[in-house]
Amino acid sequence: MKRLVVGNLKMNLLSPLEREKYFEFFDKESANKELDNIEIVLCPPFVYLEAFKNWAGKKLAVGAQNMFAEMKGSYTGEISPAMVKNAGCDYVILGHSERRRYFLEKNEEINLKVMAALKVGLKPIICVGESQTEKENQATLQVITDQVKECLFGVSRTKMEKIVIAYEPIWAVGTDEVPPANDIMEAKVLIRKILVGMFGRPSAEKVAILYGGSVNARTVEQVCVEPGMDGALVGRESLTPYEFLKIAEIINNY
Repeated sequence: MKRLVVGNLKMNLLSPLEREKYFEFFDKESANKELDNIEIVLCPPFVYLEAFKNWAGKKLAVGAQNMFAEMKGSYTGEISPAMVKNAGCDYVILGHSERRRYFLEKNEEINLKVMAALKVGLKPIICVGESQTEKENQATLQVITDQVKECLFGVSRTKMEKIVIAYEPIWAVGTDEVPPANDIMEAKVLIRKILVGMFGRPSAEKVAILYGGSVNARTVEQVCVEPGMDGALVGRESLTPYEFLKIAEIINNY
């Protein structure tokens, strides 16, 4: 299983000109880099999915930052799993802490999206993690357990190779504060244990477990390499191809 380096561009690149500059800088920085041990996934805003896919071709995978659970219909402003898939996406981020915080998404809603994504052949990147308050109340174990179990409710063992889980402590997102490597490793072990209990070890071992939350070239050793994660979900650093590809190189080489 290749490691994954996922770039979440969030609500950025405000014009086609910015998008084209991003492509230009990414091509320049990635030239002559050998990144054979990883798969790079870029998740731009919806309006750029097709442009990113046309630019990326087979060299990179493209993912969406979210989607609705219904395939089509009267859901003004929403994007369906079929639309995401037909735009050329392979992945979709679901349950990101910002979706939970600003749009009040619950595990049950995320579960519906997971099932819908799998139905059309998308690979869901499911974000789980505790808030600062939950951490202080020593509720991290229970929070992660509930999120994993409820978000994966009803998923069959045969689909587990398509599942990606990103451990994303909410208090670390965009704060430049990251957990010690041992804490991240404990979260990975916990998630794997939950998966084994739900699906059995052979199926659970097929799931990639990433770390997300203030990942940059300075912290990637601590948050990804030392805890033995299967890759990283990168936020703001993915907007700068030079920094993003430095992270990718470190993960590729460990």
